[in-house]
Amino acid sequence: MIYKKTTLKNGLRVITAPMRDTATATVLVMVGVGSRYEEDAEAGISHFIEHMLFKGTKKRPNTKIISEEMDSIGGEFNAFTGKNKTAYYAKSDARHIGKTLDVISDIFLNSKLESKEINRERGTILQEISMYEDMPMQSIEDEFEGLLYGRQKLGRPIAGYPKTVSGVKRKNFVDYMSKHYLPESTVVCVAGKIDEKKVMDNIRKHFSKMKKKDKPVFEKVRENQKVPKIKIKYKKTDQTHLVLGARTYHNKHKDKYVLALLATILGGNMSSRLFLSVRERQGLAYYVRTGNEFYQDAGYLATQCGVKHGNLSKTIGTILKEYKKISRQKVDEKELRKAKDYIKGKTVMSLESSDAVAGFLADQEVIKDEILMPEEIFKRIDKVTADDIKRVAKDIFVPEKLNLAIIGPHNNKEKLEKLLIL
Repeated sequence: MIYKKTTLKNGLRVITAPMRDTATATVLVMVGVGSRYEEDAEAGISHFIEHMLFKGTKKRPNTKIISEEMDSIGGEFNAFTGKNKTAYYAKSDARHIGKTLDVISDIFLNSKLESKEINRERGTILQEISMYEDMPMQSIEDEFEGLLYGRQKLGRPIAGYPKTVSGVKRKNFVDYMSKHYLPESTVVCVAGKIDEKKVMDNIRKHFSKMKKKDKPVFEKVRENQKVPKIKIKYKKTDQTHLVLGARTYHNKHKDKYVLALLATILGGNMSSRLFLSVRERQGLAYYVRTGNEFYQDAGYLATQCGVKHGNLSKTIGTILKEYKKISRQKVDEKELRKAKDYIKGKTVMSLESSDAVAGFLADQEVIKDEILMPEEIFKRIDKVTADDIKRVAKDIFVPEKLNLAIIGPHNNKEKLEKLLIL
């Protein structure tokens, strides 16, 4: 992978990544702001803004015109919001890169944010929040992070709450974007079959007018857990959904790649320990997976699955048994090598398209202010030893770092707390 990084005078970072073996090009604009930057009364506004930027500009007055312009070239476009980032992107036949770049830059820089459209979209977002309430497989992750971080900003759902979404007005949108949508917080990445000089000329034309300001800082997480914690959201469901995990480290921690391998071995694929023990041997769940989440100042490793109500305790016990085992017995070299090769293979396959490359580069630049090529990541993966896996597992799998979130018809919190013993 080849890329070039250019910083404009106003602080905006531009990454161009030419790809010879593709006929597509992707434009991605990512700004380093998400739900953890919001004030309590405006919770959900980052996500709301993401919706609003597709509602019309002076040049393209409404959603229909924006959509028709991208449809006319067979392109696709979308956006997403996280707790520490928001991104807007479009992908098309590389011959239409000029139009694709013009559309994305226009909606990012020139959206009208009309009050009538805000009021109309408000209803859509309220329905989106309700939809997730009816999808415990999705919302259990919000419950788990709410348990970890409580009333802190990192503990809030990205979409916000019905009350806050109902209360924000146009002025809130304008003020929030003025404060956070800054050139120094923004990365524009263009990947694919491109002429770098033409792309850079276009980006300078569109984005140089962004005014330079000081970046606001986010509120850092405070962690002072002393005992295992459980959160049960009582809900009449056909299946109990749970997330059981432990607090870990931030995204620049030296043991980040140890955690990546630890999660892979435990529940990262169909031959992982938990997939075999929970699903294949006992038939407790259809899906079971273990993964990591890394923020700038915190992180966690967690296992998620959906089980029969009566099998909740048995499933918790099975997961804890595997946590305990990997923290007390060294992983053999064959299993460790398999996990390393799995991560490498998945990484290589995930970077075959222009949109994946754009996301890979922009995400690193926005969140970590550095870009590691796959080869450098693989070197760090290869340095991890079986002793490292055991050391990190021993550090994180302790009662005072354990957290369990549950959605289902349960109210036996005291009984479940007794299970969280390692």
